[in-house]
Amino acid sequence: MTGRRLALVLLVAALAGCDQKMADQPRYDPLEASSEFPDGMSARTPVAGTVARDADLSATPTAMPFPVTMKLLQRGRERFDIFCAPCHSVAGDGDGIVVERGFPAPPTYHQPALRAASDRHIYDVITDGYGAMYSYAARVPPADRWAIVAYVRALQYARNAPVAELPAQLRARLDGEAGG
Repeated sequence: MTGRRLALVLLVAALAGCDQKMADQPRYDPLEASSEFPDGMSARTPVAGTVARDADLSATPTAMPFPVTMKLLQRGRERFDIFCAPCHSVAGDGDGIVVERGFPAPPTYHQPALRAASDRHIYDVITDGYGAMYSYAARVPPADRWAIVAYVRALQYARNAPVAELPAQLRARLDGEAGG
């Protein structure tokens, strides 16, 4: 047998053995026990500093990065009603349906401390959670978080709007109700 043929036979034999070893590799279901690791678990904890493949690595603005338009407020209301209202209520008072079922009440958005809080603070609470509230970062994309912030500000303004800033027709209506 020539050297070339011998090399070819050895290569085929090596590849055949390799294929068999790859076909017989152990497979684990998520969180299944394993004797391969000292902690007995097959699932490995991510290395410190691991970044999710879909993580947004752009810098987070310190204030509202979009112009506040009716379209943004409508999107914010839609997202708020889905993600926030069950706890905070549709008015932002902190007495949503889950509170009626015995869960801890979140703060009202209308308290002075939250009216004075920065937009970034509200955004960060949505992103990271706070107290009993868990993070919504995986559920609410950054643009929708800002839309929610804009809507929360609209709720706060609606509850605390200075009478002098109201349209004349509405002021006249309020004056009529207060007088009669």
